Amino acid sequence: MSSKESIPTGVKFLFGGGGGMAATLFVQPLDLVKNRMQLSGEMGKTKQYKNTGDALITILRQEGVRGIYTGLSAGLLRQATYTTTRLGVYMNIFDYVSKSREGKPPNAFQKLFMGCTAGGIGAFVGTPAEVCLIRMTADGRLPIDQRRGYTGVFNAISRIISEEGILTMWRGWQPTVARAMVVNAAQLASYSQAKEELKKTGYFGEGIFLHFVSSMFSGLVTTIASMPTDIAKTRVQNMKIIDGKPEYKNALDVIFKTVRKEGFFSLWKGFTPYYFRLGPHTVLTFIFIEQLNKFYYKYVLGVEGQ
Repeated sequence: MSSKESIPTGVKFLFGGGGGMAATLFVQPLDLVKNRMQLSGEMGKTKQYKNTGDALITILRQEGVRGIYTGLSAGLLRQATYTTTRLGVYMNIFDYVSKSREGKPPNAFQKLFMGCTAGGIGAFVGTPAEVCLIRMTADGRLPIDQRRGYTGVFNAISRIISEEGILTMWRGWQPTVARAMVVNAAQLASYSQAKEELKKTGYFGEGIFLHFVSSMFSGLVTTIASMPTDIAKTRVQNMKIIDGKPEYKNALDVIFKTVRKEGFFSLWKGFTPYYFRLGPHTVLTFIFIEQLNKFYYKYVLGVEGQ
């Protein structure tokens, strides 16, 4: 019973989603600040926030501590759908490739391809929750008469479907999938490389601290690579239809208009909260997954020391 295969595949999927959801409880405020900053100054309008600190202080002053956790239900649903699907797809492809290689694990290129594929599929499944998350976190920045006023993620889903049609739940799925593929590709390559180089220094041994530092380096690379697609996703999913016309035609239209009206570096607006969310969320997710695994071994399988 000492093998990791003792945990059923379905349970592993649940632990993956559960780990992501637990980590979200800690980083949700950073997600909210990032989304608000990406929408600040949109289409040449006056910027609402000077920087990350100003955004956080303004939100706390105007909306209180509860305000920085706006959209938490949507963030949890996103993890339950996106992370669980991504992990499930990745593990199934991993097992298939390993069998085809007569038990040998996939090589680096295959892992990169598997990560991109799993991330893309997971992102498509998680897009409805993503749409709700973007709208709920963006609501507080608007005048009261312009707010959508969703009371929770399921209220948001119900209203979006009844007021705008079910296809709106997948609005912006293209940049959402593209972002997920970029994130997974960048994370896989940079995380493993950072871990390898840090071990060579002799100052790092296998453990949480090594994982944390590697994740923060990986987060920097991933943030730089993925933010243009992330801001396109955020603005497409939050846009309103005015006089029968959408504010943006597609993700590329968002990027062109953003660069033209706000400058090239506006594509990295919200960089700081995005970066400080990405690394810790990855570390916390895996810490929680490991704890869930230990709990399962000890209390379900009766095996100690796993």
